[in-house]
Amino acid sequence: MSFDPDDVQRALSKAWSLSTSSQWRADNPAAGQCNVTSLLIHDHFGGDLLKTPLPAGDHFYNRIEGTRYDFTASQFDRPIAYVDLPTNRAEAELGATGEQLAELRAAFQRHRPQSA
Repeated sequence: MSFDPDDVQRALSKAWSLSTSSQWRADNPAAGQCNVTSLLIHDHFGGDLLKTPLPAGDHFYNRIEGTRYDFTASQFDRPIAYVDLPTNRAEAELGATGEQLAELRAAFQRHRPQSA
C-alpha cells in the first residue's frame, strides 16, 4: 500500500468514530484517536511509534522515513511541543482495544482510494 499522507488523513477523518475511540465527537473526530491511529499507521506503513507526554497523558504518533506524522494533532487547541520519545506497540496498545483497532482498520480500508 503506497503512503500518501494526504490520502491517509482524508481516510482517517472519515474512518474515526465512537467505535474507534470512546472520546470521539462529531465536532472533534480526532479526539482520543492517537493510540489506535498510530497502531494502524504502523501496521500499514511501518516506521517508528513515538510519543510525547502531555498533561492528559501520552500522545502517540508515527515517524515514517524520518518524517513525523501526527494524524490526530487536530484534536488539540494548540500546537504540541513534540519530544519524539521512542515507544512500542505494548505502550500504544494500553490506550486502544483490539476491537477499536479492528474497527478502524475496516473503516480505513473502506475510505482509502482504490488505487492506493
